[in-house]
Amino acid sequence: MEIRRAFPQDMRELLHCLKMRSKYAVLLVFVISLVIIEKENNFISRVSDKLKQSPQALAEANGTEVSPAPAENGSLASLQELDAAFSQLRSHLHNLTLQLAGDGDPGPRRHVLLMATTRTGSSFVGEFFNQQGSIFYLFEPLWHVEKTVTFLPGGASAVGSALVYRDVLKQLLLCDLYILENFISPAPEGHLTPFLFRRGSSRSLCEEPVCTPSAKKVFEKYYCKNRRCGPLNITLAAEACRRKQHVALKTVRIRQLEFLQPLVEDPRLDLRIIQLVRDPRAVLASRMVAFSGKYETWKKWASEGEAPLREEEVQRLRGNCESIRVSAELGLRRPGWLRGRYMLVRYEDVARAPLRKAREMYRFAGLPLTPQVEEWIGRNTQAPRDGNGVYSTCKNSSEQFDKWRFSMPFKLAQVVQDACAPAMQLFGYKLAGSPAALANRSFSLLEEAQPSWVT
Repeated sequence: MEIRRAFPQDMRELLHCLKMRSKYAVLLVFVISLVIIEKENNFISRVSDKLKQSPQALAEANGTEVSPAPAENGSLASLQELDAAFSQLRSHLHNLTLQLAGDGDPGPRRHVLLMATTRTGSSFVGEFFNQQGSIFYLFEPLWHVEKTVTFLPGGASAVGSALVYRDVLKQLLLCDLYILENFISPAPEGHLTPFLFRRGSSRSLCEEPVCTPSAKKVFEKYYCKNRRCGPLNITLAAEACRRKQHVALKTVRIRQLEFLQPLVEDPRLDLRIIQLVRDPRAVLASRMVAFSGKYETWKKWASEGEAPLREEEVQRLRGNCESIRVSAELGLRRPGWLRGRYMLVRYEDVARAPLRKAREMYRFAGLPLTPQVEEWIGRNTQAPRDGNGVYSTCKNSSEQFDKWRFSMPFKLAQVVQDACAPAMQLFGYKLAGSPAALANRSFSLLEEAQPSWVT
């Protein structure tokens, strides 16, 4: 009788053991499959890249004559389809492996683009995402691209520059940081560079393992602020980007929202676009301080009035306002490709209620707002009055956002209002009809934000 009672218990233990072994065996099979598929996919990608080269380039590389290419390359199309199929299968296997390993569902990977213009508070708002530990954040990486396309022989048109910005932006959001090596000057050597613009403004680039030991006799032009790091290893930075759960990027160099449609529709990206705007009168006042040399004409006219402003200066201001307005109107129309992917934010609303606006932006992006972000906002929006430098992200925000009103000559405000009236009306900025209205603290120049600005 004792043997009969013990036998079912032994069988249960045996079945449980087999079940556990089967689970880990399945996990092992998926891991091995993932590795094999990765190798196959890399091989196919190399073959596809080779086939994408022009016949002339292939002929020169192999020392052979060029033969006429067929109108349609069936082999290339087949390889591209196979490549896409492998990528999808790899992604599914990776997610399943994580679940079987007990890591849980980490949630979808988000890509956030903070789109602004200079002196709109974008550095400050960008820190909302830089302080989140699971986000890989880049500060103005397109700065290098602008320097390159600007100094090309003959320069580049606005459309040409926008297309280059878009293509580089796509690669960066996909963690292909090597794309920057084509634009950084001097060119990186061995994927190492001490010249990445404002490296210290990205926490991810100043953390281990990206922060390597500092090297002697190497001058780091854009260094990390809180620790000494060696030259940036772009390979380590790209790996860190892939390890982070989400990617965010801030740029003031993309203004044409319509050029971003291919990125929004790219199945590899889950892109959310936040367009940050600011009262153009405040923007001009800030630029006249930050970029003093470029605005000498404005300053002399405002203070002395000796000569009228040059028409091209006013036209440039009008063109800037119009490009911002056109992009915002496109986003607010909610075209199918952009629905749920666009949010319009006024800097003044962020300055008045930074934590509330941070929660709205995070909710829009589908990201969790962590206590670290909340702590940073509280610590950096209650700065002392003498701690507000031109480029500082530490501000007493509720007192700073309309400080320009009490130093800008009214005739200068009038020029801005005349040039930017359509944009100001769209964004809810009131026009000042007199010097008294401009400087009157009890007269608000800001209408209430519209709920429709969050799509």
